[in-house]
Amino acid sequence: MPNSIPFSTDLSQAPLVTPFFDEPTNTFSYLVQDPTSKACAVIDSVMEIDYAGGRLSLEGADKIIHAIREQKLELQWIIETHVHADHLSAAPYIQEKLGGKIGIGEHIITVQETFGKIFNEGSEFQRNGTQFNRLFKDGDAYTVGNLTCHALHTPGHTPACMTHVMGDAAFVGDTLFMPDGGSARADFPGGDARVLYQSIQRLLSLPDELRLFMCHDYMPNGRDVEYETTVKQQREHNIHVHSGISEDEFVVMRETRDATLGMPRLIIPSLQINMRAGHLPKPDTNGTVYLKVPLDTL
Repeated sequence: MPNSIPFSTDLSQAPLVTPFFDEPTNTFSYLVQDPTSKACAVIDSVMEIDYAGGRLSLEGADKIIHAIREQKLELQWIIETHVHADHLSAAPYIQEKLGGKIGIGEHIITVQETFGKIFNEGSEFQRNGTQFNRLFKDGDAYTVGNLTCHALHTPGHTPACMTHVMGDAAFVGDTLFMPDGGSARADFPGGDARVLYQSIQRLLSLPDELRLFMCHDYMPNGRDVEYETTVKQQREHNIHVHSGISEDEFVVMRETRDATLGMPRLIIPSLQINMRAGHLPKPDTNGTVYLKVPLDTL
């Protein structure tokens, strides 16, 4: 992973960003609009699941769809910052309703290979990323209307994590939390605390005033929910990686902390669905869709 940023950041473009918060999973989805056109993108959509009852819901996705239709916007992109382990993606549902391309980082192939083995998926499960319409490489450029966007590879939490920089806004996935929340875990298969530190340093080398939008907020110390910060605020105040914290110090902290954490409540359904770009596994011979529970594996 290169240390330099492989593109120039245009802070003169300020997209309109609307957050949608899924309280059960503490997840933010975002509607991102080009201010000069009707073009838009959706970042990290959520499909709800009643895991105990085996029932799915798309109430949150419907709110995003309603907002897009109400403003007569054109959906061009449905972006996944990574393969989420704590919520299910609603990307195919939104695409069916509104169009747009589903995109994720090119290292989804690594994630599919890893979890394809863990869930003992058969040969019908493609491990080449073809479930997605676009696999982003580090530095790739794309547009939302007239808004210039770039994908930045920021692995460590997972191998496929990407930060998407859209004008003066960046959507960091789980690479960072709000400054008082620190950073995400790095102990999932394919995760690496040292690589995560290096990815965060890439982010912190971006312009001070760049707006950073979080994928999650767990409201430390009982404060109200927050989702937006800046590079400068993270560099000065992030409790895990503020200026002066060395790589070795971060790795010790992160690995020690991760060793105390249990698996996310929805990791088993999330990974099986999200590695398929939000599509459900194929129905069994009786027409019912099933998810697997690998015992003593994760």
